[in-house]
Amino acid sequence: MATTIPHTPLPLSQDDVVYAHGPDSERSPRVAAGRIEELRLADSRAFPGTTRTVWIHTPAGHSADTESAVMFFNDGWWYLDPEGDVRGGIVLDNLAARGDLPPLVGVFVDPGTREVDGAPVKNRNAEYDALDDRYAGFLLEEVLPLVERRHAVSSDPWLRGICGGSSGGNAAMTALWTRPDGFGRAILFNTSFAQLPGGNPYPALIAAEPRRDVRLFVQAAHRDLNWNERDDNWFAENLETAAALARGGYDVRLVVGDGGHSPNHGGVLLPDALRWLWSGTGAVHQD
Repeated sequence: MATTIPHTPLPLSQDDVVYAHGPDSERSPRVAAGRIEELRLADSRAFPGTTRTVWIHTPAGHSADTESAVMFFNDGWWYLDPEGDVRGGIVLDNLAARGDLPPLVGVFVDPGTREVDGAPVKNRNAEYDALDDRYAGFLLEEVLPLVERRHAVSSDPWLRGICGGSSGGNAAMTALWTRPDGFGRAILFNTSFAQLPGGNPYPALIAAEPRRDVRLFVQAAHRDLNWNERDDNWFAENLETAAALARGGYDVRLVVGDGGHSPNHGGVLLPDALRWLWSGTGAVHQD
């Protein structure tokens, strides 16, 4: 059956565009709030000397004994904050109530901080922009066991996803690429491929290496950083990565919006991105 999309005029200006959140990003009086458990990680084997907070979200009525999918969100609190641009917990509650997702545990992981000369310093770029499997291994071998102590989680990588934006999108893509045994799905918002060490390797890697069994939702912004420059063009690098995925036969969906390097559009898209990402996994839709 054909899908009809209502007409929406394009804005003339692409620089100062703000997208309005839909109903799935707003708290509904008909949907009970889920449970959020906060954990504090005092150290890390993968990133020694760092501390961070992790939040585990489950929707109302979720059974800890039900084998569930799991979705990691980088930049944890930015994505969980109910007053922020993304509102991940609210979105997960609303989608679970509608039956738009399989049983799913959301894991919101802050980047680490370390103490330097008595002051906290963010370890975000060191963790998120590295082209290796350390961050993926950290999630799978240090964070996931904490979740598994509390909830039954599937061991199938096709039932494990990861979401991130900007450098968090780098981390999501690299986790998916280096550990397809651990992650099968990813959402990438305004990914900063251009700032990876040595530049964006993914178009060449995707063309040269064996195809991974993964699914990706990619969002890009017309006015991302250096959008009209030959080099260090954040918008173009997202397009070129998505094009390489399409040429490589990957299950990829690209959404391009207006505005700059902001979490706004990605946050507004999150409900539909999650629906698409997890479609075909046993969700039971309820009107």
